[in-house]
Formats: sequence, structure tokens, C-alpha cells
Amino acid sequence: MLKRLMHDHKHIAVLLNVLKNKQMKLSEGESINFIVVRDIVEYMQGYAERCHHPVEDIIYAYYLAHKANDSIDKLSAEHELVIQASAALMTTLNLILSDIVVAREKLIVDFADYVALQERHMQMEEREIFPLLAKTLTEKDWQLIESECQKSLIDDPLFLDREQKEFEDLRAYLTTAD
Repeated sequence: MLKRLMHDHKHIAVLLNVLKNKQMKLSEGESINFIVVRDIVEYMQGYAERCHHPVEDIIYAYYLAHKANDSIDKLSAEHELVIQASAALMTTLNLILSDIVVAREKLIVDFADYVALQERHMQMEEREIFPLLAKTLTEKDWQLIESECQKSLIDDPLFLDREQKEFEDLRAYLTTAD
């Protein structure tokens, strides 16, 4: 299960790099493809926030219930911040794609804040949470967690090896972008 989460983090990092590049171009006064940006945020909302984070939450809740002395679930609170940031950025993108004028500076700041939040979140998980879980949870724990996670697991709609229509344009962009 941790292997899958780390695999997801690698894919999310690729997308965050695209967003950073788009944000940099935007801050330099260049035009960018807002549809690609919207597709990335849509992917983050559809996959990361509806599958990846819930699985992390299930694993961490199990850890808190069975292995920890501390019952404070900091991970779920941080996931909520990420959800709010995604929603705010998506609202701004939808305004732009609906030809509503949005201040360039606001968009640049929203981009930078969103990417920084996502990166800090993944780094915290990889530095603190994942090693703690790997060290503490047993094979039996992982089997119980995996059965509980089944209802939250979905196939990755962007990075899956088989052909899918969803995110087709974004997939094509990622294969041709430099």
C-alpha cells in the first residue's frame, strides 16, 4: 500500500512541476494553456483527493487507533487544506476559462501557493508519516488496512498503463511537453 502511495507521489510531482513551469511563464508575462492547468487540478481533485488522500487517511486512522499514543489526526486536517486550495484554484481557473477577467497577480500567487502546499504536504508524508507507518505496522496490519481501503481504491485515470479517454489531452500534453 505504501508503494502505491509513493508511486502516486511521483506522478503528482510530475504534475506539480508542470504547474510550476506554467506559473513561471505566467509570472514572466507569457500566455499559458489554462485547459492543461485545469485538467491537472481536475485530476488532483478527482484522483488525489478522492482516492489517494482517503487511503492515506484510512491507513493513518488505523495507525492512530492501534499503534499510537497520540490520537491527533494531523494528516486528515492537512488533506482538508489541500482540498480547499484545489477548490480555490479551480474556481479561479473556471473564471478565466469563462472569459472573466482575473488579475494576473492573483493567479500567480494562487498557483505558487497551491504548488507549495502540495509539495510541503508530500514531503511531510514522505519524511514523517510513511516511514513511521512502514516501521510500525505489521504484515497483518497491512492486510487489514488493504481490505478496508478497497472501497476507496480506484484506478489512476491519468497514469494507468492502459488506454483511457479521461484526461486524454493532458496525457498527450505530458508525453510531448519538454
